Amino acid sequence: MHSNALIVRMTVCTQSYIQMQFNKVLVVGLGQLGLPAAKYVKEQGFEVYGFDASVKAIERAERTIGIKSAVDFGDFDVYIICISTHAPEDMSTPKIEGVLSIAERISKDAIKDGALVAIESTIPNGTSQKVFDILSHRLHVVHAPHRWYALEEREHGVNQLRVMGGVCDCCLKAGMQFYNGTANYFNTHSTSSFRTDTPTLSHDSKMSKHNSLGIPMHPVSAVEIAETTKIVENAHRYLQIAFAEELYLYCQVNNLSFPELRDALNTKWNVNILEPREGIGGHCLPKDTKMFLQSSKSKSKIMIAATHADQEYKLYRTRLNNTRSMSIRAQSEH
Repeated sequence: MHSNALIVRMTVCTQSYIQMQFNKVLVVGLGQLGLPAAKYVKEQGFEVYGFDASVKAIERAERTIGIKSAVDFGDFDVYIICISTHAPEDMSTPKIEGVLSIAERISKDAIKDGALVAIESTIPNGTSQKVFDILSHRLHVVHAPHRWYALEEREHGVNQLRVMGGVCDCCLKAGMQFYNGTANYFNTHSTSSFRTDTPTLSHDSKMSKHNSLGIPMHPVSAVEIAETTKIVENAHRYLQIAFAEELYLYCQVNNLSFPELRDALNTKWNVNILEPREGIGGHCLPKDTKMFLQSSKSKSKIMIAATHADQEYKLYRTRLNNTRSMSIRAQSEH
């Protein structure tokens, strides 16, 4: 009996790969991720359109970066999906129905067979295959998870080394051509990454740089690897912070200075203890950690323990803040 991963790699795309010309690009989702993506794609010389469920988001994109609002999803060479994958009522809970809904609309409206659908949203294993099936295998589907970080956009913006996987080999070739400028890469099992300044193509297969985004890419052999990469990156970060929180509580119980211990530990070349601060917040780390736990067929004891450590630390901080507030209130009354 074949494993699911093997079945995916054996999927046959109805569109064989041919060298493509990418001109019109539709970015779906113009929020924190999609807006800088649309801006970058436009700067590379492509004709960029945008779509968002929020009228305000579309107006902001038109005003700030000058992209056009898409009337429909019809005549495009590339669709970049950048929508949020959290539940509207709970930002820390994963929900991919929005991605699948967008895929259904693309399937209904898309005119060009063989167009590229690139999912940059964070998604669990199996989502790219579901999108591919919704599209009836007539469009190429890749997953190129974003690594964009708002606080360090210059160093960690759209144009940084990223991972890419395709549902089929022809999908990966189309994706690599658009993002990196090369459709011919070494064996996808290789650990080599492809940068635009690296001569990886033979003379007769070189692509013109203006028809790609020029982003360094690391292609992987199965799209599930790309899907897992993003959620593991954030689960790993969650684990690092949770350990720092646990260590902080250890110091409180044992009457040790956490800042001094942390400074001492971090003098070792392969140790980097983080600062716990107020606990693990935002939505990316909690959501993606839940996504990792939900996507696994076996329980991750260490990640479950990390979530418990974070909850315990937050409870400690809440009690500490309440005690301080009561002390300040008592002093002000005297």
